Amino acid sequence: MAGKKLSVPQKLGFGIFDLGGNMLFTVMGFWCLKYLTDVAGLTACLAGTAIMAGKVWDAVTDPVMGFISDRTVTRFGRRRPYLLFGALPMMLSMWLFFSAPGVASPLLLTLWAAGTLMLVNTVSTVLNIPYSSLTPELTSDYHERTSLNGYRFGCAVFGTIIGAAAVLPLAQALGGGKTGWSLMGLVLGALAMIAALITFFGTREKRGWNVPTEGFFATYFAVFTNKPYVVLFLSYALHMMGITFLQSILAYYMQYLYPFEFSFWGLDSTTLALAVLLFTAMIFIPVSVAVSKHIGKKRSYQICFVIMGSACLLVASIGHLLSPRLFLLLLAYAGTGVGFSYAAPFAMVPDAVEYDAVLTGERKEGAYYGIWTFISKTGVSLSVFVSGLILGFGGYTANAVQTGAAKLAIRIIIGPLPAFIFLCAFLLMQRYTLDETVYRKIMAQT
Repeated sequence: MAGKKLSVPQKLGFGIFDLGGNMLFTVMGFWCLKYLTDVAGLTACLAGTAIMAGKVWDAVTDPVMGFISDRTVTRFGRRRPYLLFGALPMMLSMWLFFSAPGVASPLLLTLWAAGTLMLVNTVSTVLNIPYSSLTPELTSDYHERTSLNGYRFGCAVFGTIIGAAAVLPLAQALGGGKTGWSLMGLVLGALAMIAALITFFGTREKRGWNVPTEGFFATYFAVFTNKPYVVLFLSYALHMMGITFLQSILAYYMQYLYPFEFSFWGLDSTTLALAVLLFTAMIFIPVSVAVSKHIGKKRSYQICFVIMGSACLLVASIGHLLSPRLFLLLLAYAGTGVGFSYAAPFAMVPDAVEYDAVLTGERKEGAYYGIWTFISKTGVSLSVFVSGLILGFGGYTANAVQTGAAKLAIRIIIGPLPAFIFLCAFLLMQRYTLDETVYRKIMAQT
């Protein structure tokens, strides 16, 4: 299948997994901190600490899963079996995390949060790394990979919309409080399970792969000597840090800083703001794919950093002064940047993997995506941890009138902090050299 055009059903069969995968990723990014502080009852500092502990666990599980995936040999292939057997545990772990216990002890509650987050992250690793490792095995065509990931992240944005905009209404519709959040976790976990199973049955791996012979440490040493990949994953880590600051604090911003209440079609202002942001992103994913073909993946990716950085500064400085209509237009502008952030980096990773395969003669997709997933989760966890610390130092109190210091903390998290991180990511991407011309020269050696 390498080098050939993929049919629309093949692309959709591959992409549908990320409707569920990105939905759960977004639930954790947008709502994890707020759920732990406002529903489970942890302080912001303890909630951030629990989230950080859960993500640090990925330092072990992600690289190990990549190593195992590369060396798996079954009649279903190397990657697909994990989609089949990880689907049900994903649903159950999400249900467990969002079923907050009635524990009064802050220590026990923190340990529960950290433990269930470790479980969620482990199951997510078992699913996501083999899934992502399918990309370079489906096609080696430079532009077809961008198209494939356009389909993937078209599905992902639907998942993102569900994960960001449907969580609160669904929890309220299912009874509100701890019961509503528990049932919400079960429903969304079930949706993710179904999506994983559809991708298992809707894709086929190519046969005749070479099982890597390198040991664990030699494998990952080789990954870190691949300069284009290192530049890319460090840029992506910064990208995930910046966007998670925005995601994790937007609900706080809408509740405590934005002074106007508005609704449309029964959606409250917070849900509507998230919907505008993400629907705009969905519209601009195919635009980013088209732009990438003209100016290259690298430049297309950098557009994301410019738009997102400027949007964060505008929200922090003047967002609370704007009318609802102008504020939603500002979020639509930010959504444009989010749309440009999806396909490009994931279309660049398989190019870097191919670069290594040509040089070494061994295919280590799982190792590369193990590091990739780990670094993205690390960026997310650092952002949430720092957000919790800043909120704690600002004196944030859940469901109360906030002090000036707490409001300033929210503005810092949504504005200058992510803007600076996006600037760093833009500058780092300037050092990425694996463009289409270089890639075609490499592939000519095969």
